[in-house]
Amino acid sequence: MIVDPLPVAWTFEAIGTHWRIDTREALPTPIADAVTERIARFDRDWSRFRSDSRVAALTTPGRYRLADDAGPLLDFYRELFAATAGRVTPLVGRTLEALGYDAAYRLLPAAEIPPVPDWGDAVAWDGEHLDVVTPAVLDVGAAGKGYLVDLVSDLLAEAGIDEYIVDASGDLRTRAVPMRIALEHPLDPRKAVGVAELPDGAFCASATTRRAWGDGLHHVLDPATGLPTRSVLATWVLAPTALVADGIATALFFDADPEFVAHRATAFARMFHDGSVDVSSDFPGEMFV
Repeated sequence: MIVDPLPVAWTFEAIGTHWRIDTREALPTPIADAVTERIARFDRDWSRFRSDSRVAALTTPGRYRLADDAGPLLDFYRELFAATAGRVTPLVGRTLEALGYDAAYRLLPAAEIPPVPDWGDAVAWDGEHLDVVTPAVLDVGAAGKGYLVDLVSDLLAEAGIDEYIVDASGDLRTRAVPMRIALEHPLDPRKAVGVAELPDGAFCASATTRRAWGDGLHHVLDPATGLPTRSVLATWVLAPTALVADGIATALFFDADPEFVAHRATAFARMFHDGSVDVSSDFPGEMFV
């Protein structure tokens, strides 16, 4: 929920989700076209749901040059991997596919579920090339959408847009537009469990009730068990960038290193399956439960 939104809202569908970009005036056509192409390029580079994407080739061992924007994303994944004892990793793709969350959206688990490979055993990242030792399916869903929100936001800022809100289905970044955001109840979208104040920066939310299928299956996978997580129901994170907010929103489904979270200057709230909540001391808002 946005309070006092900017007067012009551009809405569209991309990378399988709903986007909304609010601005003071309608974006000039060249800028809007640049946003559209930037999102399409990111999809061509990173989508495991496309057979023609860059990451689709990683199923064969070898050395690969990834997209020019790969550095910040994979570097942050390496931080998340360390801060969660390996529980947040981009190498969950094969296991998610086996559980039914594949390009065909079978939504039916296979007879055998492959384990999630260890980062150190399966791949090596030198900041430019990814050496694939064992076949891997990269899935950057834990932080990728937030990173794309940042890329679009940076594009708008470089084009001289001083005020905007970029919202990709709840992963958002604002510039010079204070917001009051209702935190949707993960079990009842008609209700709010709290509210957050975002003067500037990024906000991301994640819930196991989104992208869920079958009996207890959802997109937040625990590599230690090869199964979806069970303890945490939803997370909400505020941070300077959407990459950080999105990644830590996933990390908080596990026992993320609190020093890492604090170092990244994030405020957060999360709800557990028993209805209890955990809220950081600097959370700019309130919880109703």
